[in-house]
Amino acid sequence: MPSNIGLVALAGVVTRSSLLIIDFIIGYLKQGYTLRDAVCEAGAVRLRPIMLTALAIIAGTSVMMADFVFRGMAISLIFGTITSTIFTVMVVPVLMFLFLNKYDGLILNRKNDDA
Repeated sequence: MPSNIGLVALAGVVTRSSLLIIDFIIGYLKQGYTLRDAVCEAGAVRLRPIMLTALAIIAGTSVMMADFVFRGMAISLIFGTITSTIFTVMVVPVLMFLFLNKYDGLILNRKNDDA
């Protein structure tokens, strides 16, 4: 059961990191960057905070490895953090590049319907 709690806790961190990279890419595109430059710049800017967050989670969770009850949660958090960090840093920008390359500015050219 504690391992499920670890997975739920990790889901928030992963979602936030991925959404911030996507938001940074869109922001750079609106500033006039090319698609490739926007993806590279967003990945470079967000790499350090993502890595620091991952290292903090791993370091803080490694203390729980000594407790038999919370060992499952610690293991799921540590390996889930490693996997999700790799996914967030490498796969999300590539998928965003492919998506925006295929739909050619669909997100940027939408009219604001909230007015």
